[in-house]
Amino acid sequence: MKAKEIKEMTNDELVQKLASLKEELFNLRFRHATGQLENPNVISGVKKDIARVKTIIRERELKA
Repeated sequence: MKAKEIKEMTNDELVQKLASLKEELFNLRFRHATGQLENPNVISGVKKDIARVKTIIRERELKA
């Protein structure tokens, strides 16, 4: 997910996206622990997406 796409979302959409990304990260970690995850690099990508979303949310809080 690109930062440009995230900036176009509304605040409510960002909160929902953050929740879904956290759930996805939990599932990926669980699959990795049980040995079912083929590509562990996906975890770092999801972590970066979470960081991007949190950054945009924080930027908007500071502007308000």
